[in-house]
Amino acid sequence: MHLNNMLRIITYHRIDDPEATPTLDPRLISATPDVFRQHMRFLQSKYNVISLPQLLAAVEDSRILPDRSVLITFDDAYCDFKEKAWPIMKEYDLPATVFVPTAFPGDESRMFWWDRLFSALVSGPASELDIPGFGTVGLTSRTERLHHFSRLRGHVKTLGHEAACRFVEEVCQQAGTEGEERKTVLDWDELRSLAKEGVTLGPHTRTHPIMTQLNRQQVEDEVVGSFNDLRKEMGETLPIFCYPNGSHDDEIVEILRRQGFKLAFTVNDGHNDLMKEDLLKLRRTNITRKSTLPILRLRLQRWFTHIDRIRHR
Repeated sequence: MHLNNMLRIITYHRIDDPEATPTLDPRLISATPDVFRQHMRFLQSKYNVISLPQLLAAVEDSRILPDRSVLITFDDAYCDFKEKAWPIMKEYDLPATVFVPTAFPGDESRMFWWDRLFSALVSGPASELDIPGFGTVGLTSRTERLHHFSRLRGHVKTLGHEAACRFVEEVCQQAGTEGEERKTVLDWDELRSLAKEGVTLGPHTRTHPIMTQLNRQQVEDEVVGSFNDLRKEMGETLPIFCYPNGSHDDEIVEILRRQGFKLAFTVNDGHNDLMKEDLLKLRRTNITRKSTLPILRLRLQRWFTHIDRIRHR
């Protein structure tokens, strides 16, 4: 194995200070702007940060990547990518890839279900809710609110996509927050502007469902639909894809393969030997607010991937 054929892929979601958006789920914040700047300075000085077009070209031409190659990705196309993350990346001349759930841009009535649930349970006006299957849920303290949010968030993930949407809608209606949706995802004009500045955009389904809970036709509609949406709005679109929540199985992977996708990204921890990996199951290192610069340094070491996998079992 040629060591230069190893690729590290880093995943961020949001870059912001939690207090700046108190009605949104803070778990999606990967780093504050200050910590993100530390990350980018470190990566720029110690690694070869490549773009996704560079990666795709290397794969298609069977070329070896530069030593210590890293790809930086962002899931969900939150507004703070443009406001907070991209200006810092431009300072260090680093490329970025943003995966877009294409039903969200241009529709300000849409918010991700976890943000809607957080707004209803943690920052909403209700002091208690009567939730089917859970009974009366008290919301008299922030600790209590966060506890019930965590419980219900876990429950939603067990539901099919349509049932999950209905459940969250019912909670929001009870909490009196169903009309409080606001723009959280970049619109198409903003995405076009970012693409002109060199940001690579990729499809991330249309509605961000957990794909393993969809039937085959729904999977194809989400995959092909998001690719076609992106191509319609942006023009030429690379044959790449990112699984929401990383959820995939062999059948979903084969659907992507038949549709001609060349690269697809999971949230499974680890680095990638491009001579051995299934390129439709690429591993990534997911960054959270616990990922200080010393932790990032460790997680980019090849030996640390074994610890990451043990942590997530």
